[in-house]
Amino acid sequence: MDAAMNPENETAKEVYDVVIIGCGPAGMTAAIYAVRKNMSAIVLGDELGGQAAYSSEVENYLGYTHISGAELVEKFEAHVTSFGIKREYGRAASLKTGQVFEVALEDGAIISGKSVIIASGRKPRRMGVPGEDDYAGRGVMFCATCDGPMFAGMDVAVVGGGNSGLMAAIQLQKICPKVYIIEIGPALRADEVYLEKIKKMPNIEPIVNASVKRVFGEKMLKGIEIEDKATLVARELSVSGVFVEIGSTPAVDFARGVVPMNELGEIIVDCACRTDVPGIFAAGDVTTVPEKQIIVAAGEGAKAALSAYRYVIRSGG
Repeated sequence: MDAAMNPENETAKEVYDVVIIGCGPAGMTAAIYAVRKNMSAIVLGDELGGQAAYSSEVENYLGYTHISGAELVEKFEAHVTSFGIKREYGRAASLKTGQVFEVALEDGAIISGKSVIIASGRKPRRMGVPGEDDYAGRGVMFCATCDGPMFAGMDVAVVGGGNSGLMAAIQLQKICPKVYIIEIGPALRADEVYLEKIKKMPNIEPIVNASVKRVFGEKMLKGIEIEDKATLVARELSVSGVFVEIGSTPAVDFARGVVPMNELGEIIVDCACRTDVPGIFAAGDVTTVPEKQIIVAAGEGAKAALSAYRYVIRSGG
């Protein structure tokens, strides 16, 4: 389908058949399916691969018995690039409905489309404790894959006892003398395969039923204060880095008030990735679809693109 132009405006911008917000597995898969349907498409995003890029190990994506998240994203990018799909670097700031949809980026650029696929994924949840913002990037980190090498030879802590937390700890224990895992619940919550692995790693010490009260230091982080939830006794751990792995929240600020969301901020979609707003679709971790997995997100991206194609065709596009 040819992109439409506005004849009334000499500086009219291209109106794409579909604007895809997000360049993680859902967004990149949606782009491939869209161009294979001969749709004019553009992918918007500031973080190629989304959270998938931060996975140290991916063992459940069909076709790969073992691959790092970064390597998998490289293959996604090569696939998308082979189709010549247009990409625009930037983060969505707002989404407006009308005769065409308009996505405004934080830098002021406006991208117009006959349909929109929201595949903006999720953003890391923060601890919300004193010192966290002060030491962000100076000891408080959110990606063990990206930032772990900076802490080689240093003691560190991982906050969060789920799969992502234990994966981070397993990765860090290879280069750090001591790795604490701080879990607020009474037990670690990860899959059995990860629990079995850390039992064999003597430099990993889980601390359960504990919460982080503050982080402290000077120019760089020097430690964290944790509190036992049962006794309310606090103590300090001397660590040079703390990796926050306590989950994430949907990256949907730009779409609030435009499409319905649930109490968790996830965009509500049906089985065809349609929202309640005709022409706006959503896919991947940003939606109410259960199981936030790379392969699930990719499948949802494909569905969203096919739904967008049908919508544009039926709308006279």
